[in-house]
Amino acid sequence: MKSSDAFCRLIAPISGQVVDLDQVPDPVFSERMTGDGLAILAEDDEALAPCDGTISLLFDAMHAFAMTTEDGIQILVHIGLDTVILNGEGIQALHKPGDRVTAGTPILRFDFDLMLKKQIDLISPLIIVNYDKVDKLKLRQPGDFLKAGIDTAIKYELK
Repeated sequence: MKSSDAFCRLIAPISGQVVDLDQVPDPVFSERMTGDGLAILAEDDEALAPCDGTISLLFDAMHAFAMTTEDGIQILVHIGLDTVILNGEGIQALHKPGDRVTAGTPILRFDFDLMLKKQIDLISPLIIVNYDKVDKLKLRQPGDFLKAGIDTAIKYELK
């Protein structure tokens, strides 16, 4: 989604407090193996599309989805850490790969109480996968509270 300046923006897919990727207790994210971005400590039960685009991937365990923007930027939204072990339990997909969606569209709904009961860490990364196509990146600060579907989480400028 384009903002009023030259930057594109990703809205918060989940409400919660921003966590720096360096602080995510999973090296796949903290070492930026999947790309760059930030994480949000989830406080609600839906994951929304962070931008306009196409759902390009919905993992079998429904713990994450990927989107591709019209500019070819690939975005990953991962719900919690180690949610793959639930194998889809308590998670409902509201869209499928190939669906075109707009920013703020609900993509996944998850059982927040089940996640807490199963001691799932609800830190949820929002990643630009093909970061090599991005020139400048502006991230919200750790500790900031973001409201899903409303607040900008990441601004980026294409190369």
